[in-house]
Amino acid sequence: MPKTVSDKIERWLTQHRQSLVALQKPQVTLCYAQSWDGSITIRPGEALALSGDASMRLTHLLRSLHDGILVGIGTVLADNPQLTVRECEGVSPQAIVLDSAVRIPENARLCQRQGQKCWVVTSVDQPEISRQDIELIRVASSAENELDLEQVLAILWQKGVRSVMVEGGAKVINAFIKAGLADAIVLTVAPRLVGGYKAIDNLGLSHKAELPRIRPIHTQSLGDDLIMWGELHYGSGND
Repeated sequence: MPKTVSDKIERWLTQHRQSLVALQKPQVTLCYAQSWDGSITIRPGEALALSGDASMRLTHLLRSLHDGILVGIGTVLADNPQLTVRECEGVSPQAIVLDSAVRIPENARLCQRQGQKCWVVTSVDQPEISRQDIELIRVASSAENELDLEQVLAILWQKGVRSVMVEGGAKVINAFIKAGLADAIVLTVAPRLVGGYKAIDNLGLSHKAELPRIRPIHTQSLGDDLIMWGELHYGSGND
């Protein structure tokens, strides 16, 4: 029987994860949908559903294959997502939010999970914050108030998280690629032209040899969408 796209991706993710164990860092998989012109939404701060029904079910399967699911506070404020597994069998991953100023509202659906607090990664020391629905994880930040992603991953590893699915938004996706910390990508390309906000912005690179490369590349259609997945490689020449 021919393997489905979900079977192929699950096997690929498992094999790739095993190759990273020696590094003692969680496998970081970027998973998001974009239009043919590379847009993820019309404008920043607005949600835009691009995936078809079959692709959405695949997204829920991918969630079930990861220990944690990570988004930025912008995604929480714009979409108020649940980030749970609902379209397939499996356990919902641990919700993790990058939120340098602890802006996550108490009515956020990520804070309403039964028996699971939302992990909020911040750079500020605010001992006066006393909420039962979140667990604060404090890390260092840069002068631009960008969280230290290497430290974030190190702490997640210590907490038993071996794989993290990054769903967005654009700033977070871009940050992981720019830091060279995203290991794999599963991209849904929807047959639409949006002309809007892109997931990948300026990476600060000036030479072709420095550009991140995806290889080997796998593709398969799913409904009207095209699913693309592969490993990310960094550095001069991407050897």
